[in-house]
This record gives sequence, structure tokens and C-alpha cells, in this order.
Amino acid sequence: MLPLADRPGWQAAGEVGLLTRSAWEQALCHLARSDEETCHLELSAVTFVDVAGVSALAMTAQGLPHGRRIVIEEPPATLRRVLDLFWPDLLTVEVMGR
Repeated sequence: MLPLADRPGWQAAGEVGLLTRSAWEQALCHLARSDEETCHLELSAVTFVDVAGVSALAMTAQGLPHGRRIVIEEPPATLRRVLDLFWPDLLTVEVMGR
């Protein structure tokens, strides 16, 4: 995970699964502690996010203070499907692209 240069947030690449979950959760933790109203997760180079990774994202989003949100950019299709299936009313996450 790398910080984005042009907006608050992080860029990820590869897969989010058992071997990479720690780095994923650390980035989500940094994102949650940010003072920014909107934080971005740029995932165009991510090929897969397992259910536990999506769950960590949803739990982070649910814990955000009122008025804050996470914008997910270009995620793998499975991430959007899992969010829609298990967290259809999660208003603190906006998915853009794919």
C-alpha cells in the first residue's frame, strides 16, 4: 500500500487475502484516523479481495465519524458484489468504476 500523491488515501496492488491482510488492515486503520472528510482507496491494480478483506473495509467504514466517507476507485468486481450483498446500505462507502 502506498499513499496517494494527489488526494488523501491509499493505492493498493495485487491481492488482498490471508498473506496481505495485515498491510490492508494497517492502511484502513490509517485511513480511519485521518482527519479528511473523504479518503480514497485506489484499487485499479488489485486483482482480488477476499471476504475478510471486504469485511475489514466495511467495519472500518461503519466506524467512521458522521460526515466522513471512503471512496473506492476501480475495485475488482468481487469487492463491489460482496459489499452489495452483505452491506447494501453502507452509506460511508462510495464505489467508483468497474
